[in-house]
Amino acid sequence: MNSALQTILSSNINDELKKIATKVFSGERIDVNEGIYLYEHAELGYLGVLAEYVKEKKSGNKVFFNRNFHVEPTNICVYTCSFCAYSRLIKNKEEGWEMSIEQMMDIIKKYDDKNVTEVHITGGVIPKQDFAFYTELFRTIKAHRPDLHVKALTPVEYHYIFKKAKLSYEEGMQKMKEAGLDSMPGGGAEIFHPEIRDKIAGGKCSAEEWLSIHEIWHNMGMHSNATMLYGHIEKFWHRVDHMERLRQLQDKTKGFNCFIPLKFRNKNNEMSDVPEVSVIEDLRNYAISRIYLDNFDHIKAYWAMIGRSTAQLSLNFGVDDIDGTIDDTTKIYSMAGAEEQTPKLSTQQLIELVQQVGKTAVERDTLYNVVVDYSS
Repeated sequence: MNSALQTILSSNINDELKKIATKVFSGERIDVNEGIYLYEHAELGYLGVLAEYVKEKKSGNKVFFNRNFHVEPTNICVYTCSFCAYSRLIKNKEEGWEMSIEQMMDIIKKYDDKNVTEVHITGGVIPKQDFAFYTELFRTIKAHRPDLHVKALTPVEYHYIFKKAKLSYEEGMQKMKEAGLDSMPGGGAEIFHPEIRDKIAGGKCSAEEWLSIHEIWHNMGMHSNATMLYGHIEKFWHRVDHMERLRQLQDKTKGFNCFIPLKFRNKNNEMSDVPEVSVIEDLRNYAISRIYLDNFDHIKAYWAMIGRSTAQLSLNFGVDDIDGTIDDTTKIYSMAGAEEQTPKLSTQQLIELVQQVGKTAVERDTLYNVVVDYSS
């Protein structure tokens, strides 16, 4: 018997937690009710032991990062999500921006002499930045720098773009792939259950539409990420419901690269009266995510949102990815009061952040191919 499991079974915890631990250590999948039970009853230390066991089976002592930067085409948006501090309404553009393709290419060209592997493109939703706009952007990027991985737009954006262009999801995603799209980020998922989604993100694509676009993309042989916005008005069972839907799709397609829990930040938005959850709850959520999503290879802590210290802590609670260098190119989370107001880390700083907690830093590309293993 595994020594960690033996310690748990001999400890003063209830039989249900012992049963769940036994399932996890034997490689069995926990169910929805057990996931909810962990949120309601499991303490942090217990969860850390289980999550680290799962993580080490999947990626050992490795922690992944990449060299990336963001381009945010606009912060003006047709949607009015109550949790968002980033977007500005079309009718109120004073604090907004809309980039042309040329302006975005100017940003991308600044990295021509830098060893970055990925550009992450996402922002608001506006009519001007339509199907023709983005297919031209992707083609232009690939013509300029074919090796740069284009990770761009969420189902929220694609749903709007394809509806306006009178294209099916299948037609639209195929044309995006042909234009140069390499993968999709995980944004726009928020919380899937309509009881919460309609309150915080009403008007955006539904959970079923979000999942459908990812499924279509996966069935084309392509990959994407998944997220969950937690720590606001949702209950624990909403989180498990959200992860269960992702787990079911991953069973079908195996197309998700990683899962990224995104902490709700309460600055400068319509939900400023909702208190933020504690760091302890952040770590519990990472751990339960790692335990529950047994068919996801990677769990990512987005250091720009939660801060470097919490990101380091998360590496002992099931997390094996901390995103990338970013280079102070995103405002989405800093505008909402994220810990990192100028999110920028050098490759060496990321390596040291990982090594300081006894882990091995591995530079990856977007699809988790190893670029440099810093274990030697």
